[in-house]
Amino acid sequence: MSCAITKAPKEEFRGVWIATVANIDWPKHPEDDVTKKKKDFIAILDYYQKLNFNAAIVQVRTAGDAFYETDLAPWSKYISGKEGEAPKDFEHPLKWMIDETHKHGMEFHAWLNPYRATVNLDTTTLANSHDFYQHRDWMVKYGQKYYYNPGLPEVRNKFNLIIKELVSNYEVDAIHFDDYFYPYKMEGEVFEDASTFSQYGLPSQSLDDWRRSNVDSLVSNAHKTIKATKSWVQFGISPFGVWKNKSTDPRGSDTQAGQTTFEDLYANPLLWVQKGWLDYLAPQVYWSMDYPVASHRKITTWWDQATPNTNLYIGNGAYKIKNNSDKAWNKTNEIPKQLKFSRNLEHVNGNIFFSAKSLMGTHEKVNQKLERKFYPLPVNNPGPLNKVKRNIQPPNIESHKKENGQLELCISHSDNVPRFINLYLVKGRQRQLLIKEYLAENENLYCFDTELSSKYVKKSLAITIRDAYGNESDMHILKLNQPSLKPNRTPK
Repeated sequence: MSCAITKAPKEEFRGVWIATVANIDWPKHPEDDVTKKKKDFIAILDYYQKLNFNAAIVQVRTAGDAFYETDLAPWSKYISGKEGEAPKDFEHPLKWMIDETHKHGMEFHAWLNPYRATVNLDTTTLANSHDFYQHRDWMVKYGQKYYYNPGLPEVRNKFNLIIKELVSNYEVDAIHFDDYFYPYKMEGEVFEDASTFSQYGLPSQSLDDWRRSNVDSLVSNAHKTIKATKSWVQFGISPFGVWKNKSTDPRGSDTQAGQTTFEDLYANPLLWVQKGWLDYLAPQVYWSMDYPVASHRKITTWWDQATPNTNLYIGNGAYKIKNNSDKAWNKTNEIPKQLKFSRNLEHVNGNIFFSAKSLMGTHEKVNQKLERKFYPLPVNNPGPLNKVKRNIQPPNIESHKKENGQLELCISHSDNVPRFINLYLVKGRQRQLLIKEYLAENENLYCFDTELSSKYVKKSLAITIRDAYGNESDMHILKLNQPSLKPNRTPK
């Protein structure tokens, strides 16, 4: 076991996207009763906790809607069955999801889609409170959907209010955007924003540069709003995997992608990293290692070299395993090869899998490799690179009891920044993280118990506090005759 453990870094992001649009991952059906909805969500968390993942990126806004009660958007039809109606017997679903995620020792990243207003052209299913009816002038029809017009200051201001409300009212660990900025281009379609461009574009700006400046403003404003509200809440974006092809820009990757994030989606993550607007970047590198037109190997290497000044997590396309025309995905070692490759790069700090259902109840050999070779034990999440440095006091041990293979522990702490309690197994100068327990923003006393499953003579356990910035206290050593290893957490 120790050999496998030493290969894992002490900090590593291990995330999974939980998609709610079209009920991809959760809820399995919007009209399921609340008991089934909760059971299914917990099943996802249980599954990825067993694999020692440490973050869930949960989609809370899919298309001008919300998975929580707000005056800024109607309830999503994907949670209740009908847009604008609250889910039956399910009070405060977002708070519940956040609490359950934290109970599983994982961060909760609230995933929002900024500009998609509808999922099709059938607007009769939209609630009267949807922005399509409240602000029809904000909408642009493109293909088979309506989109918010990114060029309108009112659109950006509304989105700022949405973010401020989320960060203020909920204990989210991060705000997360995906790759949908301006829509992916469709042949024969025109995004009708010429009149907005004529009103707001600068005399020297091209249409393309103006569109990019709109997305830049969205990102910059979101960053300012998050940090002004709760400075410890992180901001991450998961752009399409190819910034530019080398054929159009020598700085681009050696790829032949049909569309690029810079030229087609009008998004420039290199600028966002340079300006310090992001805590992490998670490009979606959903191709196989040596896919000819867009090699995972080449693209991941490109991002590693291009964005050294942020936490870099690689998005992995687990949904393609044995489900793609590229034969490489038929092999059980494709994802493990990608993880091994990422770990050997200097600036890559973790991975995110799309999507939650992809590995559940299937691909057993892939899961075994993840559990045994890559994620045998939990690790801490990376803190922001430019973190606020704070002196964290070790927790006070109010009581602890060990009997019949159980360790019961109560700690207190006076800090007001949300944080994790870390329980370590100490072996000389080495320590191995065994479990993480979330201590809420204003929670000063916390008790939990854990099952002791192995005996180690002359070993000890230690407790630390780690805040949301990534600062960690000194260890408070618990001298026990029978320390624990590989515990099963049962938080109280």
